[in-house]
Amino acid sequence: MKTLVAAPFVLGLAMLAPATAQENPSPDTMEAGPPASGFRTFAPSDAERMTFSTAGEIPHREGEAIYRAICAGCHMPDGTGAVGAGTYPTLADNALLEAPAYPIYLVLEGQAAMPPLGGVLDDAQIAEVVNYIRSHFGNDFVGGEFGAAMPEDVAAAR
Repeated sequence: MKTLVAAPFVLGLAMLAPATAQENPSPDTMEAGPPASGFRTFAPSDAERMTFSTAGEIPHREGEAIYRAICAGCHMPDGTGAVGAGTYPTLADNALLEAPAYPIYLVLEGQAAMPPLGGVLDDAQIAEVVNYIRSHFGNDFVGGEFGAAMPEDVAAAR
């Protein structure tokens, strides 16, 4: 019985003992060893350099291709949105997309979990993807009262 009473006391003392930090060498002073796996993280080939040399530039020109490359990962391929690491609103049947100014602003400036894309998409690309989401996923706003988003509208919003 004394063992049961003493156990919490000893455990409590152990928790009060000062913790000692593990001494790890700085990465710049470590010797290079054999690779941990066949996966390499440095020294890309010439072909890889060409593939990634346009980092920050999106080559797609059509709205659907831009949507699939950038937007579908969060807003889902069918535009229904998602909840997980963030909340990504539905684009499907979304009355907020009726006037092009609002989605243009969101694509340019971002909001909440959506990053601003004005630095990686040009005016024509933004107009294309805005028109795509306004005319797909149950939305039929491009032919409506406000018409299609134009690159000039995007330029004015910048």
